[in-house]
Amino acid sequence: MDQTDHVPEQAGSSSDTGRGQDASVSAPIIRLRAVIAAAKYHGLELDTRDFAAEPGEDTPSPATLVRWLEDQGAVAKAVRIKWRYLVKMTQSPPVVLMFRDGSAALMVNTTPDRGVVWLQDPLKTAAAPVAVDELRLSQIWTGDILLIKRRKGESEADAPISLGWLAKMVLREKRSLRDIGLASITLSILQIFPPLIVMQVIDKVVSYHSMSTLVSISGLLFIFSIYEVLISYARRDLSLVLTTRIDSRISLHLFSRLLALPLEYFERQQTGNVLGRVMSIYKVRDFLTGRLMSTFLDLFTLVVILPFLFIISSTLAWMTVACAGLIGLIVVVAMAPLSRVMVRQMEAERDRSAVLYESVAGIRTLKTLALEPIRKQVWDDATARVIRWKLAMGRMSNWPQTLVMPLDLFISRGVILVGAYLALTSPSTVGVGALVAFMMLGGRVATPLVGLARLLDDFNEVMSSLAEAASVLNQPTETKALTMGMRPPIKGALLFEDVNFSYPGSTRLALKDVNFSVPAGTMLGLVGRSGSGKSTITRLLQGVSRSYTGYLKLDGVDLREINLTHLRRSFGVVLQDNFLFRGTIYDNITAGRPGFTMDDVVHAARMAGAEEFIERMPAGYDTFIEEGCTNISGGQRQRLAIARAVITDPKLMILDEATSALDPESEALVNANLERIGKGRTMVIVSHRLSSLVNCDQICVMNQGAVVDIAPHDVLLERCDIYRTLWMQQNRHTSSRAQSEDSSLIAEGE
Repeated sequence: MDQTDHVPEQAGSSSDTGRGQDASVSAPIIRLRAVIAAAKYHGLELDTRDFAAEPGEDTPSPATLVRWLEDQGAVAKAVRIKWRYLVKMTQSPPVVLMFRDGSAALMVNTTPDRGVVWLQDPLKTAAAPVAVDELRLSQIWTGDILLIKRRKGESEADAPISLGWLAKMVLREKRSLRDIGLASITLSILQIFPPLIVMQVIDKVVSYHSMSTLVSISGLLFIFSIYEVLISYARRDLSLVLTTRIDSRISLHLFSRLLALPLEYFERQQTGNVLGRVMSIYKVRDFLTGRLMSTFLDLFTLVVILPFLFIISSTLAWMTVACAGLIGLIVVVAMAPLSRVMVRQMEAERDRSAVLYESVAGIRTLKTLALEPIRKQVWDDATARVIRWKLAMGRMSNWPQTLVMPLDLFISRGVILVGAYLALTSPSTVGVGALVAFMMLGGRVATPLVGLARLLDDFNEVMSSLAEAASVLNQPTETKALTMGMRPPIKGALLFEDVNFSYPGSTRLALKDVNFSVPAGTMLGLVGRSGSGKSTITRLLQGVSRSYTGYLKLDGVDLREINLTHLRRSFGVVLQDNFLFRGTIYDNITAGRPGFTMDDVVHAARMAGAEEFIERMPAGYDTFIEEGCTNISGGQRQRLAIARAVITDPKLMILDEATSALDPESEALVNANLERIGKGRTMVIVSHRLSSLVNCDQICVMNQGAVVDIAPHDVLLERCDIYRTLWMQQNRHTSSRAQSEDSSLIAEGE
C-alpha cells in the first residue's frame, strides 16, 4: 500500500510537462517515447524524427499513432476500454495508456486481486514500475489504450498489386457492401410489383371497367414508386461512399508504394512513362467500383425477376436468355484480338504522355534552343501512332458490336412480336396483360445479361491496365530498409574496405577495390576526372545503392545494417542541382520538419551565406518560392539548399558540387564558412574546383573508379601526378603570372 500512496506524484512526473523530474520534456514527446518503448518490446526500433503529426494536431492522437506504427511495420490498434477490463490484462505485452495532458505511460502488468495496474515511466524504462489504483488512474487517464505487436507475414501495404489485392480492398467494406446488397434485393422485389399491377389493370380494370379497382391499384402503385425512389437514392449514396473510401485507400497505398521505390529505379525510367503506368490503376478502380459493381447489382434483379418471367411465359423467357447468351459468346470470341490491339494502343498513349511531360519539364531548354518545331514533330508522330491504333481498335470492336446489335434489337422488339403472335394463336398461353408485364420485366432482365457479357470486354482492358500499374508498383521497394535495421548514434567515422560496385545493367566497375578510412570530424575532399567514381561514393554513403561488395562502415557499423531513414536523416546532403518545393523560404529550409524555430532558420541561412539576400527580399523568410524557382537565381537556390542541410546539425555532410552554381563572390562566402560548418562533423566534399578543397584535412584522388592517393593538399602536390596535373590546369594563369614576374625581376637584375 505504501507504493500505491505515491502514485499521483510518480504518475505526474511522467505525464506533466510542468511537474516532476522531466519538466523539460513535452507531453507529446513523452507519448511518442511510450509508443517507441512498447514497440521496442516487440523488436521494432522507431525514431521520433520519423513521426509526422497531422496538420493542426498538437498532441498525436491514437489514430495518428496507429497510422505511424503501421507505416513502420507494426500492427497497432487504439481501443477505448473500461477499468474492469483493463485490470484483467495480466501478463500482457506493454500497453500504452493515454493521459489527458497529452502524455502517456506504459502498463507493464496488472494485479486484479489488489485492483491495481503497474505503470512504467517511458522516460525511465530502467526504473521500477509503480502500482496505480482505479481512483488515481481515472484522474489522469482518458480511457484510451494503444495495443502494439509486430506484423507477421505480408501486409496489405507490401503485398503485390493484383486484381486479388484490389478485390480484398473492396471486400474490406463489408458493412457498405451488405447495405448495398440489401437495398438491391429490396429494389428487385419492388420492381416486380408494377408490371404485375399493370397486368391486372389491363386484364381486370380495362376489361371490366372497374373504376374502384383502378383507384386502389393506382394508390398501391404510387406507394411502391415512393419506396423505390427512396431506396434507389439510398443505394446510390451508399455506393458513392463506398467508392470514395476505396478511392482514398488506393490513393494512399499507391503514393506510399511509389515513394518506397528506390532512387535507382526512377533514374532508369522516363518520368512520364512511370506516371502513365501508375495512373492506369485508376482504370481498374473505375471498373471495380463502376461497371463491375453496377452489373452485379443488376444481377440481383435478374435473380429475382427471372423466375417470374418463366411463370408468365417460358417460351419468351428462353428466347430472351438465349439471345443474351449469344451476345456473351460473341464478346468472348472477340476478346483475344481486341486485347492485342488494346495493348498497342495503351503503349502509344503512354509514349505520347511521356513526350508531353518531357516537353513541359524541359520547357526552359526547349525555348532557349528554339526546339519547338522538332518537339512538335515528335508530338505529331506520337499522336499519329495513337490515332492509328485507336482507329484499328475502333474498327475491330465495331464488328462484334454489329453482330450483337440484331440480337439486342430482337430482345427489345422481336420478343413483343413473338408474344403478340402467341397471344393471337393461343390466348390461354399468353394474355395481353401478361405480354405487357413480360415486356416491362424482360427489359430489366436483358440489361444485366447484356451488361454481364460486355463486362468481359471491359475486363480485358482492365487486366492490361493492371499489368501496366503492377510493372511499376510491384518493383522491389526500400520499405524493409526504411523501417528495419540498427539506429546507432552517428559520429562520422568512415571506412571503405575492398568496396566494388557496378551500376545495374553495366559490366564495368564504377568502383574498384576502394580502400580508405577517415576518423570522425574529418573534412574529406573527393577529386578526379569525370567518371572517376566521386559521386558514386556519395551515392553509397546515402544508401541509394546497396548492391556493393566489400565493407562500407560508418562508425564501425556496416552501412547495410543501419536503418535507411535513420541514416539519411543523420546526413546533410547538397547536390549540384537541388530541388526546392513550392512554399516559403522558411518552409524550404525547415523542409517540413517540426521543432525548428526562426532563430534556427536564421542561423542556418547565415552559415550558408543566404541571410544577406533573404533579408533584401520584401517578405524575407516568408517569400514564396514559385514552381521551378523562377523568382530566385541558381546561386540563391544553392545557398538555400545548403541552409536546409545544415539546419538539422548532421554529423556527416555531403556536398556534391555544391558550389558549382555559385558566382565567385558567393562561392568565396560559402568556402569561408565551410570550416565553421564542418566543425564537429565529417564533411565529404566533391568538387572539380580544387581551390575549394585546399583546406580539407584529407583529399582523396580517384581515377577510373580506384583510389590513387589520399593525403592533404601539399602532400598531393608533391607525390600525386594526377592531382598535380589537375591543379596546374586550373591554376595555369596564376603560374604564368608568377613566371612572368620572376622573369622581369631577373631582367632588372641583369
